[in-house]
This record gives sequence, structure tokens and C-alpha cells, in this order.
Amino acid sequence: MILMSNTDIILKRTPLYNEHITAGAKMVPFSGWAMPVQYSGIIEEHLHTRERAGIFDICHMGEFLLKGPDAESDLERLVTCRVSDMVPGKCRYGFILNENGGIIDDLIVFKISGEEFMLVVNSATTEKDLEWIRKNISPVTALEDISDGTAKIDIQGPSSSRVLEKIIGRDPENDIKRFFFKKTDIGGTEVLLSRTGYTGETGYELFFSKDKAVRIWRLLMENEEVKPIGLGARDTLRMEMGYSLYGNDIDEEHSPLGSGLSAFVSMKKKFIGKEALLLREKKGIERILRGFICEARRSARRGFSVICGGSSAGIVTSGGFSPSIQKGIGLCYINTEHSAAGTGITLTDGKIDIKAEITELPIYKR
Repeated sequence: MILMSNTDIILKRTPLYNEHITAGAKMVPFSGWAMPVQYSGIIEEHLHTRERAGIFDICHMGEFLLKGPDAESDLERLVTCRVSDMVPGKCRYGFILNENGGIIDDLIVFKISGEEFMLVVNSATTEKDLEWIRKNISPVTALEDISDGTAKIDIQGPSSSRVLEKIIGRDPENDIKRFFFKKTDIGGTEVLLSRTGYTGETGYELFFSKDKAVRIWRLLMENEEVKPIGLGARDTLRMEMGYSLYGNDIDEEHSPLGSGLSAFVSMKKKFIGKEALLLREKKGIERILRGFICEARRSARRGFSVICGGSSAGIVTSGGFSPSIQKGIGLCYINTEHSAAGTGITLTDGKIDIKAEITELPIYKR
């Protein structure tokens, strides 16, 4: 734990905290953790990830194991993505919903075997997710929270495969398909290596024992193509791809349908919240999540109003400067009648007006 000097909030530390301090990171509170927001600068770190390879400390995320003969059928009812057709080694993105169709959390399901699954959830919702899952699984399914003992490091960028190849002796891009994983030895440590990420680049996520975190981090940092990347660049990278951030763009007040994420919902099966989604679909979606590009570098921030045709038409949920396209960008909920790409909008907080237009996702296209 660490007590931030300018607050009364006690924050948790990841096992890589001292590595960040040594590297000169600026630390900030994030979901109850002391996390690096930047090292050399957000723009530089962003572009380095797009051009070479960056590593991210994601040890604050939550991980659960579900085991037992009913684990698969329990998950089918709990998550929106289809589970029964997954093969061992497959991972899939989806949601857990409340009875009203609101998003409790977005997550990734990893199928380890026919009777064992790992769920990777957001740090801020770990306790809420655990309680919800425990309440909605059968008595014979074992649920274990392995978050405290699990470390997670992401390596992302066009050089990430080459970096890992030097360490493991084979090209993981040829060895692992997108949204698949394998257990791999890295420097004598067993690692669950998945070809997934939050940047839109070729990339991998590494899960392993917490006590090996510093060793794995330093091993990756030995490569000259690798730099550490903070939360600031992680945010701009995901915004360029139009990836939602839980707590900003999606939450229990929004459904996957209104969030433009219906591709990750299988309506061919039964799951908690399905009836509510069908009802929302029948009534029609009033507002939908869309991307926007500003005319200049300045961008709106979360909470800015969206004006279209002289009237209020929505609200900004994420916004910032895009280092890749050199303009302000972001995500907003906007009335469906104004949601077509190319629609001109004004973003305002009552003092600042920013001209922008709605765009297709992803916002940044290589």
C-alpha cells in the first residue's frame, strides 16, 4: 500500500511499482492503484507503440478461475459471447449484464480446458463482478479469485512478435492466432501468452505468477525496441481504435446495443439480460456510441455536450489528442438520427466550442 501525499487515499501498488519509480514515471491514482501515467511523455510513448513495441504494467486487472463440469454452461448464462463452441486455447471478448441489459463489466473469457476457464475483468469492478458471478453459478462450480497472485504485462506494437521471438525462440505471430493463447516458458517462468491487446496493434498479453513480475519486465526491457508505456498513451491508443473504456464509455446504464458492441452478443443463446436487450431492440435505440474527429488539435473532454442542428444531441464520454492523426478525437453517445459518419457536430462545455464530425470506427486506420 502507499498513502498519496496530497490525499487521504491509500493506494495499492503493483509488483512493478519500484521499476516505474526507477524509470522516472509520473505516478497517479487509478482505480485504487498507484499507476504510471507516463514516463518520457504520452505522445512519444504512443508513437513508439505504433512504430515499435511498448510494454504496459496491467497487474491491477482482475483474474478469476471457474472450474467444474457445469462451468461451461454457467458461463453461457453469465456472459454475452458464445462459450460452448470455444476450443481450449481460445479467448473471446464479451460482457456480463444485469437483468436490465446494462453492462456490469466487459471481460475476456479464456478456455483452458473443457471444465476450466479464466476470466479477465477490470480492476475497478473486480469485487462487484466476483459477487455477481458467485450469485449466478451452480453449487458445483468452483470460483477462485486469483488476482492477488497474478501478474499481467502487455507488449504491443509491430515489433512485439520479434521481441518475443528472441526470448522464446520462435515467432509467436505464426504460433498463436488472434484471440488464442498458449502456455509458454519465458526465462524459466510459465506464462499464459495470449495474442490480444487494447491498442489495435499486433500484441500479446502475458499472465504469470506475481513473484516473477520484475524478472519478466526486465527481460522484456533488455530489448532496445522496447519502452515502458503509461496509462496516458494506453488511453490515446485505445481511443484511436474506438475501444470502449469501462466507467467512461460503457457502464450499467448502457447496453451493448447502444454502445455499438452488438457483435459481441450472441442472441442465439440464453443469458442474463437477454430479454431486456430484446425489449430495448424492439423499442429502438435512441442514442448510440460513435467516434468523432475534431477540426483541429483541441479535443472535447468527458462531459462535453454534443450539439447538432442547434440542439443538444448527445454527450462526450472520452476525448483527447490523437498523436497518430494530429487532431482531437473521442467517443460520444449521440442521437441515432445524427449518428451517420460525416455529420457535423459542435462539442461544448458552455465556454469552449469545438467543431467536429462523426466518423466510423476505428478512428485511426493504418
